[in-house]
Amino acid sequence: MDNSLLSLLIWLPIFAGVLVILIGNERANTARWISVAVSILVFIISLSLYTEFDSNTHLMQFEEKASWISQFNIYYHLGVDGISMPLIILTTFSTILVLVAGWEVIQTRPAHYMAAFLMMEGLIIGVFASLDAILFYVFWEASLIPMLLIIGVWGGDNRVYAAIKFFLYTFLGSVFMLVSLIYMYNKGGSFSILDMHNLSLTAAEQAWIFWAFFMAFAVKVPMFPVHTWLPDAHVQAPTGGSVILAAIMLKMGGYGFFRFSLPITPDASYQFSEVVIILSLIAIVYIGFVALVQRDMKKLIAYSSISHMGFVTLGIFALFLAYKPGAAEAALLGLEGAMVQMISHGFISAAMFLVVGVLYDRLHSREISTYGGVINSMPKFTGFAVLFAMANAGLPGTSGFVGEFMVILGAVQANIWYGVLAGSTLIVGAAYTLWMVKRVFWGAITNPKVETLSDINAREFSILAVLAVAVVAMGLYPQPVIDVMQVTIEHLLNQALTSKL
Repeated sequence: MDNSLLSLLIWLPIFAGVLVILIGNERANTARWISVAVSILVFIISLSLYTEFDSNTHLMQFEEKASWISQFNIYYHLGVDGISMPLIILTTFSTILVLVAGWEVIQTRPAHYMAAFLMMEGLIIGVFASLDAILFYVFWEASLIPMLLIIGVWGGDNRVYAAIKFFLYTFLGSVFMLVSLIYMYNKGGSFSILDMHNLSLTAAEQAWIFWAFFMAFAVKVPMFPVHTWLPDAHVQAPTGGSVILAAIMLKMGGYGFFRFSLPITPDASYQFSEVVIILSLIAIVYIGFVALVQRDMKKLIAYSSISHMGFVTLGIFALFLAYKPGAAEAALLGLEGAMVQMISHGFISAAMFLVVGVLYDRLHSREISTYGGVINSMPKFTGFAVLFAMANAGLPGTSGFVGEFMVILGAVQANIWYGVLAGSTLIVGAAYTLWMVKRVFWGAITNPKVETLSDINAREFSILAVLAVAVVAMGLYPQPVIDVMQVTIEHLLNQALTSKL
């Protein structure tokens, strides 16, 4: 087992990004080829995390540890378990799609565009692999910079406003997290995340730390009511920016709840679980209705993302109410469902934003009213778009159904009404998704330009085909993903249910 595998996954794309910047925009094709080749190489390397992973232990694997800032006991400490490893592979997978999707579309500073995504890939892998709290915080904040530039440079007309709003929301939330990490260092003398899991904390300390973490992670998910930055960021971001934002960056919030909130503040997590569940249900139901009235396709998908991510936080915190002594299956189901939902949403949201990107590249409009009868001129594309729309609505047989179904089963055990409310989103989700599909693909042709549209080319077909396989494969057979995370999540459940008081 290679002990420098995680470092390679983090630093290879970052240094490749620097190289691509040095190559410059004058040699754009060289920059594109190097970027895509490196992203494919990083994905292949990341697969060895899966093939060599021991799913029978909850302990960290592929560990690396070296002294970094010795006077403060800060280490360059990396490792993965069954929660972080699937998210790293999702990151490396999504990056290839984004770089290939931007191959022809991005003509302004293409080398810098490719470099930004490569660097962001390395930084986000750093977030998922860090076992030192300060190292985690550095990667967490640094990953904002490439996304800020991607929205601010390659975004729409209102891109600067959206980029600054995105940065301020996510940065300010994280400041509270930093304060709580420093507090725990002063109390325990270590910045190791695993040491913090075992740190003895009073009820008051746990409450303060829980809300500090909540500020950072809730903004990132994003949860109601701190979700307002996301639709703006999505609408203004280029297609690739929207894909990474939805498929990967939102998952950093869910990951934070798994890695920090549950094991470090179990009593406060239990105490405030109903508050988080209610906020999650508002996101699932209310934001679903907000999606129903959108006229911009990207905005509709952005709001649907908030609704779907509500299942993640519902699954995580419903465990406290679903758990019955001697029968942990329901609580476990909710937690596993939350993880499956994160991976599934990564595939589906990426696919949905790429679908909108394909239409936008042709007609430069995201308004639903611009389209109608697209199936007549783009039949192959319509086939993919309808599949992804059905997955977004939670059709059985697609990955969109699996995670939501598991979370709903867990929520029903906690409270029947939680399950009923969460289940209602399958109706609302079908309503806004089918509303969009009907008008865009089957509606009457009101715009003569739609009749002249060319169907997807080989590059676009290959990207959508890969995502279609992922969505259907995970929908029909999610077991490989569940097997990898099961032991880790069982351990996490024990940590969350073990009081520190």
